[in-house]
Amino acid sequence: MCDVIIGGGGPTGMMLAAELRLHQVDVLVLERDTEPSAAVRSLGLHPRSIEILDQRGLLDRFLAHGQQYPGGVGSFAGIEAPTHLDTAHGYVLGIPQPVTDRLLTERATELGTQIRRGAEVAGVEQDEEGVSVALADGTRLRSRWLVGCDGGRSLVRRLVGIGFPGEPAATEWILGEVRVTAEPDEVAAVSARVRTTHRGFGIGPAGDGLFRAVVPAATVAEDRTVPPTLEEFRTQLRAYAGTDFGVHSPRSLSRFTDATRLADRYRVGRVLLAGDAAHVHPPLGGQGLNLGIQDAFNLGWKLAAEVAGWAPDALLDSYSTERRPVADDVLTLTRAQSELISPEPGPQAVRRLLTELMALPDVASLLAERIAGTGIRYDVGDGPELLGRRLRDVPLPRGRLYELTRAGRGLLFDQTGRLSVTGWTDRVDHVADTSPDLDAPAVLLRPDGHVVWIGDDQDDLLRHLPRWFGATRAGR
Repeated sequence: MCDVIIGGGGPTGMMLAAELRLHQVDVLVLERDTEPSAAVRSLGLHPRSIEILDQRGLLDRFLAHGQQYPGGVGSFAGIEAPTHLDTAHGYVLGIPQPVTDRLLTERATELGTQIRRGAEVAGVEQDEEGVSVALADGTRLRSRWLVGCDGGRSLVRRLVGIGFPGEPAATEWILGEVRVTAEPDEVAAVSARVRTTHRGFGIGPAGDGLFRAVVPAATVAEDRTVPPTLEEFRTQLRAYAGTDFGVHSPRSLSRFTDATRLADRYRVGRVLLAGDAAHVHPPLGGQGLNLGIQDAFNLGWKLAAEVAGWAPDALLDSYSTERRPVADDVLTLTRAQSELISPEPGPQAVRRLLTELMALPDVASLLAERIAGTGIRYDVGDGPELLGRRLRDVPLPRGRLYELTRAGRGLLFDQTGRLSVTGWTDRVDHVADTSPDLDAPAVLLRPDGHVVWIGDDQDDLLRHLPRWFGATRAGR
């Protein structure tokens, strides 16, 4: 028996595996596909995801393979507005999903994750002690916990009876990375012309001599696991642009839709959901992969605490109470953006009004924070505005704050020099430093970097430590 089986080896599953392995949890990832997918379903990482990579010491790997777009954080349904985010990483990192998948898989493997490819989950049964997982080849496995990270058509979700209410797909798009025979200036001119009336269309350079193009499909495919053909892609390009740009030699062709659904629960007994298995939505704003990585970052340390035996009673359930509202908000944002790209008069009137409103800095910042993920505030109790929010990176005399979070432990950042975490030193680090201006005497950070206590009173700190980090070693 292993501690945790993760069904699905995409970015959510691999991020979760890496987070669990930081705490020596025995993890097995089951991935149905025998080889990594070349399909480009996501094109970039948002500021909060970039911060997460920085918190775990992974950012340099990603920066080496991506391109920074500072203006990307100020776009809503293609409406651009200059804005400033409270982060050291105020940009979108353009990086194709296959590269993200590879880098996260490398990280999980380095930490000791077991990965089994060509292993398709076919059955799930659970009891008070653990979960039995049956594979399509007849193999039976046993674990203490199972996390379904197996995408929008999650079999794990269906096997445990979790509802997935929402709206089915009404529109489908085809996304391709291809070579073209048309001249780059012609491609740019045609794309600009078509996008004045069809904002669901676009084509532009993708590096390595390739172009990335997206175009509405003729219909919603009955089986979206079947990739589109090159001829289908060409037909739709001609229908919208009057030319197929001479597309050829595709590196990848894939489909995506505007289906919008949210799981009614994130947990049933010893089975949990994360990433697209828990929520699907249109890709507008590019939040899907980012949302999954952030799910894994929230869940990893909590599930590890449960496995280790020190988790407070409500800690694991806080994963759902914190992350499900975040996903619900993302669904709201993507529904709104879907309306705003419609060429119909009503949505276009709203678009013109919103364009005026986004000229107001407060409106632009609000929307940018919600898309970037930096504005999330979890309900951890009443207190100052910083409470429940993630703490941005700050410089220290020797290094940076995020460099202190590499191990995935809690952190008491103490500017008073008088506080103590004695009894919790196996779970919480203590740094006494008066140099940064945090506008708070001391803050207690969870392993995911969110602030759960602010103050300068030792007795008050001792009342809050058990809520997030369990009993002291002696108490256990």
